[in-house]
Amino acid sequence: MHIAIKRVYEPPGEDGTRILVDRLWPRGLKKEKLLGIWLKDAGPSTELRKWFGHDPQKWTEFKKRYFAELDDHPEVISTIMEFASQGMVTFLYASHEQEYNQAVALREYVESKMG
Repeated sequence: MHIAIKRVYEPPGEDGTRILVDRLWPRGLKKEKLLGIWLKDAGPSTELRKWFGHDPQKWTEFKKRYFAELDDHPEVISTIMEFASQGMVTFLYASHEQEYNQAVALREYVESKMG
């Protein structure tokens, strides 16, 4: 299983199944440009997203809270794992922040579940 991560605004490449993991639709992106699926329940809650604000100092606590939210939505992880079992998956996100975003945290979470 391989999970890649890229900004949703980057052109598609050898991405496998493209999954948008933001709860909100990306600004300025037309639906037909996604070329993938939108799994909005994979994104953190609005409250958690606003609290975090991509602050690196809150990263560890953000992941703890986000992983707890994901634990409450096993159907989201099942969907991701189903796609991952078929080949490469690319998590798409809209943030300018490349290191501290939900796609990075979600990959860590999914990989830990897959063993």
